Amino acid sequence: MLDKVLNFANADERVRMVAMNGSRTNDNAPKDAFQDYDIAFLVTDMASFLADSHWIDIFGKRLIMQTPENMTLFPPELGGRFSYLMLFENGERLDLMLIPIEEKQAYCHEDSLTQILLDKDEEISLTAPSDRDYWVKKPSALEFGDCCNEFWWLTTYVAKGEARGEALYALDHLASCREMLRLMMTWHVGIDTNFSCSVGKNEKYLARYVSKEWWSRLIATYQEPLHTKEALEII
Repeated sequence: MLDKVLNFANADERVRMVAMNGSRTNDNAPKDAFQDYDIAFLVTDMASFLADSHWIDIFGKRLIMQTPENMTLFPPELGGRFSYLMLFENGERLDLMLIPIEEKQAYCHEDSLTQILLDKDEEISLTAPSDRDYWVKKPSALEFGDCCNEFWWLTTYVAKGEARGEALYALDHLASCREMLRLMMTWHVGIDTNFSCSVGKNEKYLARYVSKEWWSRLIATYQEPLHTKEALEII
């Protein structure tokens, strides 16, 4: 896949820089067949790329694709850029973002995991990729208090949903309670590691840093069904 990316970029003068970030530039991320290729093309002529998207066919036969900037249900977070999120028949996934070359300086310093694969103009020099931007952040006293308050406040909605037999209402608020629990657990990990590690997106590496007992108790919260009349009837 990287050969396809770099061969295309080298052959097309509109592509001035190729960069990669994500798990493939993170030494602390496990290496497996499910890792995405998170690639950025910094280009001189966005309009010509967007006018005809057949150029992406060179990367392989796709099973499914998303172009977030064209979607109305999930509005894009950043303007001026365009992404092709592609899953191919062979199981590889390429998340390819087009970025105007004018944003080169800003883009290259947005993410500490960014690695330059190709720089035709040789204008950018970056330090080695690091996950430091994703380390657990030390909470303030106010943030800590808010997390505790939100957790206990939300439990009242769970109880109300159970009492009324409204399973989806109760489950949604239980999920929000769990978000606060997971946040508190990440802060505990931060304290144990002097806030110098990442627990990953959606806390996917949390099990590395907490005891087996804590992990088992957390996972058990996903397995315990609500005992509302509505839920029991569905089961």
